[in-house]
Amino acid sequence: MPIIFSMQVSSIYIALSGILLIALAGLVVRGRWQHEVGIGDGGVKDMNLKIRAHANATEYLPIALLLLVALENTGASAGLVHTMGCVLVASRISHAVGLGRSAGTSKPRFIGTLGTWLMILVSSLLVLINAL
Repeated sequence: MPIIFSMQVSSIYIALSGILLIALAGLVVRGRWQHEVGIGDGGVKDMNLKIRAHANATEYLPIALLLLVALENTGASAGLVHTMGCVLVASRISHAVGLGRSAGTSKPRFIGTLGTWLMILVSSLLVLINAL
């Protein structure tokens, strides 16, 4: 099956993810101003949570978004790409909300992690199947 390069659908989720990353970075910067922390978390638990919420999104979004583009370009329907993109963005928001509240377990954090992992796993398998 020939691969035709398109980002018509996945670009929506790339843009939404970019907005999410900037929002999370803004929370880190605001926390730095509030707690007068120049680098690291300064021993402030709240700062550590903000930094980890941003870092976690930064760790997972690149591979997930690459998979979304690959999925779109290996013949998946626009509806499927939208579904995977919605799951990704909703999961990342849920995870950030959960981690922003507590370093411990929480329902939003669990749902966010599970949704992200499932999106990555399902997209990976579909890309492999569609590319072969």
